[in-house]
Amino acid sequence: MKSTFLIAFLMWVGLHQNWAQQAKNYPKSDISFLLMGDFGRHGEFHQKDVAKQMALTAAEADIDFIITTGDNIYPKGVASAQDPAWKSSFEDIYTAHSLHVNWYPVLGNHDYAGNPQAEIDYSKVSRRWNLPARYYSKTYKLGDGATLLMAFLDTSPFELGYYSDAEEPFRSNVAAQDTSAQKKWFTELMSQSKATWKIVIGHHPLFTSGPRMGRINHVANSWQKLFEKMGVDFYLAGHEHHLEYNHLNQKLHHVISGAGSKITPLQTKDKSIFAQSVNGFAAFFIQSKALEFQFIDESGNTIFSQKIKK
Repeated sequence: MKSTFLIAFLMWVGLHQNWAQQAKNYPKSDISFLLMGDFGRHGEFHQKDVAKQMALTAAEADIDFIITTGDNIYPKGVASAQDPAWKSSFEDIYTAHSLHVNWYPVLGNHDYAGNPQAEIDYSKVSRRWNLPARYYSKTYKLGDGATLLMAFLDTSPFELGYYSDAEEPFRSNVAAQDTSAQKKWFTELMSQSKATWKIVIGHHPLFTSGPRMGRINHVANSWQKLFEKMGVDFYLAGHEHHLEYNHLNQKLHHVISGAGSKITPLQTKDKSIFAQSVNGFAAFFIQSKALEFQFIDESGNTIFSQKIKK
């Protein structure tokens, strides 16, 4: 009897030690968040598995908010703020208490195939869905008087192929946007900011090891040099359905996190620091003088981590 109790007790201690060790893997931070994209597929294609692991990570790391990199609802966005897809692709999937924090989305091309304004309007329906406009910014205080500036872009109108090749209403939705006004807003925002960390989020990547790498990247042509000029530290994107990290120049870091549901094979990994076609997400931990991010797969394994110091 005593031996049975002892075995059970040791197993309990072991489980709790394992949990504690896993939790200690997450760095200290002033601001932390999860980054996930290309996800809303009514629970299919491992979306539920990723959501479950996001919930565990969010609880253990005590994250502050969640960012999406677009393509929030497949296949063609939503028709309205009351579209049933909100329930089947979002509310019924990300149910854990730890995921009931603020979500800060951007719009992807699949969102533009429906009613993108409805995703903005849903911010008035859902307490956690916060998409105030097609592009917007957030500022956070860090320790030692440091600050974090985050700029959320609307990149679909910058892909020129959408103006001719896309079906309606996609074509009209992108054509209705003023790209010059968005660039002016961004330039003024960054020029006036003295933030310690500058992070930009958009749907389309600047560089990719995925199947789209051979196509003309109008978003990169429109934005990369401006990012560099404005001292952007990180550009976070989706669109490609995998996890990837690249260091594009001495300062600009580039993360792709578009593996929230259906994944696609990589075309090459030769020019990337890390790239893997696996379901998962990224977790970011930011302090005044250091930023660390981790790629976490659907099973909870940290498959890559990187730390950048100021």
